[in-house]
Amino acid sequence: MPPIRLNKNDEVFVDEQVKSGVYGSADEMISAGLARLREQDTETLRLLIQEGIDDIEAGRFHVYETAEQFLADIRPTADGE
Repeated sequence: MPPIRLNKNDEVFVDEQVKSGVYGSADEMISAGLARLREQDTETLRLLIQEGIDDIEAGRFHVYETAEQFLADIRPTADGE
C-alpha cells in the first residue's frame, strides 16, 4: 500500500490530536477514522434494509411476472427519463 499523503490542514489536525493525547499516534488516529467509516457504512446498510422491510410490510412493492416486464419498467429510469 502506498503511503498516505495528507494536505497541510489534515497534517496539522492529526499532529494536534496526537500531541493532545487523544490518539497515541497518527496510525491510531487513521485506524479510528477508518473504523468509524466502517460503522457508518454498516449503519447506512442497516437503515436501507429496514426501509425495504417497512415497504414490504406496508405493501409498497410490485411483483413482476417476467424479467421483461421488470426491464421495461426500469429502462426509462436507467436512460435518465
